[in-house]
Amino acid sequence: MQGDPTLLRMVLENLLGNAWKYSGKRDHAEIRFESEQRQGERVFVVTDNGAGFDMRFADRLFGVFQRLHSASDFQGTGVGLASARRIVRRHGGDIWAESEVGQGARFYFTLPN
Repeated sequence: MQGDPTLLRMVLENLLGNAWKYSGKRDHAEIRFESEQRQGERVFVVTDNGAGFDMRFADRLFGVFQRLHSASDFQGTGVGLASARRIVRRHGGDIWAESEVGQGARFYFTLPN
């Protein structure tokens, strides 16, 4: 894996920061960062047991100023995931998420070797 260390650090800071933010109301927050092999490709995964979101609105998730939770519940500007997506795609990778309301979220991203 090769890439700009500063930009890739921003991706991780955003994903881990969101996991922290959306798990903050849990008595026992669980946040993991790991990698796995899928169809011969390394996939990085940030998982949390936080608020989660409704997958019906997942297409809005990576848009600028698109929020799936109210600003009064969770602070933020609504640009973090859009920035993460732009950085990952600039590096030739992809980023996506899976979730259920109240069951946490899993954010996946790939970067070419």
